Amino acid sequence: MTDGAGHTVHHPRWLRPRMSTYWWLQRRSYLAFILREVSSVFIAWFVVYLLLLIRAASQGAAAYQEFLNWSGHAVVLPLNVITLFFVVFHAITWFNLAPQAMVVRVGSTRVPGLLIAASNHAAWAVASALVGWLLLRGQ
Repeated sequence: MTDGAGHTVHHPRWLRPRMSTYWWLQRRSYLAFILREVSSVFIAWFVVYLLLLIRAASQGAAAYQEFLNWSGHAVVLPLNVITLFFVVFHAITWFNLAPQAMVVRVGSTRVPGLLIAASNHAAWAVASALVGWLLLRGQ
């Protein structure tokens, strides 16, 4: 093929290495990235479920009991177990990424990333223990 001046029109071929569909299985960090992205769908379900729970609780005992019956359904219960796994995974991975997202300085010294991640995990453990204590003290 030539243009009007008799020159050959050349379209160079781009060098694109072949990428496997399963590239994310090659490294643990890639797999964690993909699972964290997928976990967003389950986080969205968790929010919807929580809003449905709040609505049912606000509509009285009958609506709340109906919600509990629906929650024990053969599809909803396993979905919520999987959601719990992904919510915990999502929280852990984001707490571990926090040191890369923010720099904390005390005076002129940078706080080590491990200390930032550990403080996030410790705060989560304290908050979980407090919620557990509040829920279980009435029994």
